[in-house]
Amino acid sequence: MAETTKKLFSEFPEVSTQQWEEKIIADLKGKDYEKALVWKTNEGISVRPYYRAEHIQGLDYLMNVPGVFPFVRGNTATNSWLIRQDIVVTDLTEANKKALEVLGKGVNSLGFKFKECSPLNLADLRILLQDICLEAAEVNLICTCGKCDFTQAFTTLVQEGPWDATQVNASLNNDPLGNLAVRGKFGVCCEDKAFEQLKAQMEVTCDVPGIRTLVVNGKIFGNSGASLVQELAYTLSAGAEYLIRLTELGMTVDQVASKMKFELTIGNNYFMEIAKLRAGRLLWAQIVKAFGPENDDSAKMIVHSETSRFNKTVYDSYTNLLRTQTEAMSAALGGAHSIAVLPFDTMYEEPTAMAERIARNQQILLKEESYIDKIADPAGGAYYIENLTASVAAEAWKLFLAVHDQGGFLEALKAGFIQKEVKEMAHRRDMNIAMRKENLLGINQFPNFNEIINKDLADTVFAACDKTEAEAVVETLKPYRGASAFEALRYKTDQFAKTNGRPLAFMLTIGNLAMRKARAQFACNFFSVAGFEVADNNGFETVEAGLAAARAAKASIVVLCSSDDEYVTLAPDLAALIKEEILVVAGNPACRSELEAAGVKNFIHVRSNLLEELAQYQSQIIR
Repeated sequence: MAETTKKLFSEFPEVSTQQWEEKIIADLKGKDYEKALVWKTNEGISVRPYYRAEHIQGLDYLMNVPGVFPFVRGNTATNSWLIRQDIVVTDLTEANKKALEVLGKGVNSLGFKFKECSPLNLADLRILLQDICLEAAEVNLICTCGKCDFTQAFTTLVQEGPWDATQVNASLNNDPLGNLAVRGKFGVCCEDKAFEQLKAQMEVTCDVPGIRTLVVNGKIFGNSGASLVQELAYTLSAGAEYLIRLTELGMTVDQVASKMKFELTIGNNYFMEIAKLRAGRLLWAQIVKAFGPENDDSAKMIVHSETSRFNKTVYDSYTNLLRTQTEAMSAALGGAHSIAVLPFDTMYEEPTAMAERIARNQQILLKEESYIDKIADPAGGAYYIENLTASVAAEAWKLFLAVHDQGGFLEALKAGFIQKEVKEMAHRRDMNIAMRKENLLGINQFPNFNEIINKDLADTVFAACDKTEAEAVVETLKPYRGASAFEALRYKTDQFAKTNGRPLAFMLTIGNLAMRKARAQFACNFFSVAGFEVADNNGFETVEAGLAAARAAKASIVVLCSSDDEYVTLAPDLAALIKEEILVVAGNPACRSELEAAGVKNFIHVRSNLLEELAQYQSQIIR
């Protein structure tokens, strides 16, 4: 057989973008192109229905290999990441025992989280880290009070231990700006002292290059309802503030940047989150480069990704597994240094051993079965992701410059600029959840009808996390969950049902078969969100028969489900018979004004504010 050099698909003529566009416009049959096919993210980024090679022309970093400045394609030539599990420390010996156990189950990065003020000394750290090889596992010490300093004790432990100190990787979450944003005060007495102490902490670890003594906490933004562009921009702004303040104190940019690490959330916007990590590395590299480092490696953005708390739920908590799996995959494809998957039950209890095991295995599956760690920059070159990377970078840079115009991160925080922007975005997201423009499976959409929480939950499960200290000098950020308002509503119904029985929403289905079934299904889903019992029916011949059945079932709410045309007569007839029950019409019929004049006041439809209306119905039943 003669050898051929013919290119694959060469027999097929190339289709130009213009041809694609002409075909799309023809198929739309007069519909508006932008409204029908282009959607906008929370960040205002317009996403096209398709992308081609011409859309990524001009992105000069695409020709760089992974591990090369500006590191968009990754900090190293591989895509391996660390599987991290955080351990809450209440007893040093028990924490050590648990750490040794999980190290044998796939974990290679440990986070020791001290909930209370724990000024550990060298002897304490020896107990905590006994038999842990610091060359083989990354160790991260996390003080949540913002005042404890483990730097000297940990550095001494590393230098005196049997390890090669140059091979040890660790972090200490010193972050005075993050502490200010969450608590309203610096961990130490004042601003100047905070940066002087941070400089001293970096100098203590100068002989152990793998210890990162500054961890910029960007999770506080994402978990407070910020958009991913806001989270990235404010985190970069905080990082730039540290570069400025510490170089002003006499440190070189290489000394500072090489001791920094960043923590970011990973949300459920799959491709956007991949782009966020890639855009973050691009922007941070340019920021550090502006300070004139001697070594390009100093410009690497080392990111620990943790699955977001904002979109996690207490009800139908197994759906958290769906969320964390896609989030972990986004972080892995985006090139995170380490990833922590929150156990599915962590929102309402101390995670069970099973939940922690699943969380570990979710990442192991990505490595051992999906082989994501075997390919350098697996997202690289994808037209869609490369466009999103450029768009996220552009939007984050605009916001970064807006913070710079305020005088930098610290001044913007003092002026309330950052808090205002985050609160406005959080409110917009809350409204999207209330209107079901942003879906939380099991909460505002497709709830588990049969799930009941009988145990008593602490108020903190549904409340925002407020760590504001007395005499705070700035307004603080207060992380919360987007599902909490819906869950508090449903939990109130559960508590009421313990002694009073569960309120029943009865579907009075009548008339047009297709419409009554569709609207009954919609209404069942609607009222189940508040924990109400729902009763669907095959249909009734008259409204009188339907109402009699509803009363026999002791319904609190009677939902009329039929077609718009039939509502004209059915709704007024039913309204005249209603006494104590709440009458609701499923739909938003053209004859609504006429029905309202006839005494029908309640309508539910796809544009309803689900949270607001359910709270109103609940208040009429649960007094």
